Amino acid sequence: MIHGWIIVDKPLGMSSAHVVAQIKRLFKIKKAGHGGTLDPLATGVLPIAIGEATKTLSYVLDGKKAYRFEVKWGEARSTDDQEGEITATSDKKPTAEEIQKSLPYFRGTIEQTPPAYSALKINGKRAYALAREGKEVILKSRFVTIDHLTLIKTTFDSAVFEVQCSKGTYVRSLARDLAVHMGTYGHIISLRRLMAGPFLEQNAILLDSLLKIGHKTELMKHVLPLQEALADILALEVQDIEAVKLRQGQTIPVTLQEKEDVVLVLCRGVPQALAKAGEGKITPLRVFNIEER
Repeated sequence: MIHGWIIVDKPLGMSSAHVVAQIKRLFKIKKAGHGGTLDPLATGVLPIAIGEATKTLSYVLDGKKAYRFEVKWGEARSTDDQEGEITATSDKKPTAEEIQKSLPYFRGTIEQTPPAYSALKINGKRAYALAREGKEVILKSRFVTIDHLTLIKTTFDSAVFEVQCSKGTYVRSLARDLAVHMGTYGHIISLRRLMAGPFLEQNAILLDSLLKIGHKTELMKHVLPLQEALADILALEVQDIEAVKLRQGQTIPVTLQEKEDVVLVLCRGVPQALAKAGEGKITPLRVFNIEER
């Protein structure tokens, strides 16, 4: 079994689920999942968890994300990107100075309403499915955090930005709301993810490049260890007998006195479990079944 992460540079026009299916076929595996959906019209960092690494997916999903995106001014679209129908137009094209003055209003904790064409569920059905059926989609606004929002360049009718944001942020909504704030309309014409949790653009490999490799030994060079997704949490090394107990769901004593929400437990460098530590003991939360090589 293979356990770890493949960081794919997702191609334009392909769904995240299709990328996962391609990776499964390539590595001849059954267990895989992605760390945060990218729309078909988006490119960039798509972390794929393989084997026992799927148990760490939530740590990537909950992590910060970063994107580069381009907004075309003067048109509102039903999907808030170039795929949708035009719903409103404006002759106003904001200047670089106007954009810079507006950016502070979209930094920090802000309130935004997700796009109608999103994967959020309403009464058990995806919002985009309801929207495509012509039904009214009413989504609740939510608070998200924008750590950084920077103007990269401008043209006559568009502008390129980079943003670092919290889980649950919709960049399409950010672009739409920024345009409205400046008295015009806007929609995204390109979107690229630069970071997903601990994984960066420079970690990613093009899907086509992976598919051309074919040889499993060469493919394995692109598999990152399971613990790469857990770089920000404390790691504890335990003895063999303690590792066995943890994998059986038992609590074990530890000298660590500080309370930690989650720690990564290793035995001879091999991940054993995600656990809760404190008050002189470790309690397993998720156990990994990884054979030592």
